[in-house]
Amino acid sequence: MTILQDAQLILPPTFIWQSLAAVPDKIIPPYWNDWLSDPGSLTQRLIEASESRFAVEVIDQVETTPTASEAKALNIDCDTPVYSRQVLLLGNGEPWVFARSIMPLSTLTGRLAFLRDIDTQPLGALLFRDPSMTRAPVEAAFLSIERAHLPDRLNHIEGPLWGRRSVFRLDQKPLLVSEIFLPGFKPYNQHPSLGFST
Repeated sequence: MTILQDAQLILPPTFIWQSLAAVPDKIIPPYWNDWLSDPGSLTQRLIEASESRFAVEVIDQVETTPTASEAKALNIDCDTPVYSRQVLLLGNGEPWVFARSIMPLSTLTGRLAFLRDIDTQPLGALLFRDPSMTRAPVEAAFLSIERAHLPDRLNHIEGPLWGRRSVFRLDQKPLLVSEIFLPGFKPYNQHPSLGFST
């Protein structure tokens, strides 16, 4: 069963980013809530779910400005210069997750300047290894394709799509990480007891 078929069966209303804690339980299927609410590293969980057949494919890394929603999450102006990193997280060679990270240029100073050059290293692994890391509460969304802001190379994908995002802070400097689960993602309906725990 694909994510789209699952969505059509459950028929939850689409909704844009809001606190996961505020989303009524009946809207999010339990097996999806398990993935959206996981407090650990999604990277690590995907590595386990793919039996270590995991890879990061970089789509682009550019200086730009945030969307209005991203600016609001980061508490910055829409014209604030940011560094955008867009990648695909692959499991077993299949695109499982589209991840978009937005880092104000003011975050990428001092020791954090290295975040511009991590290439195919998973950002999540770096965040969760950093002793200064803090994380704001998770926000969730069930997004139409238009709201998901997928890159052009993914314009063949049909929605809606589940996603989550969090503002992380390293040395008290913010960055926003959004993760959109793609139709090729297979382990979404697997319970942690079946081997996909963090």
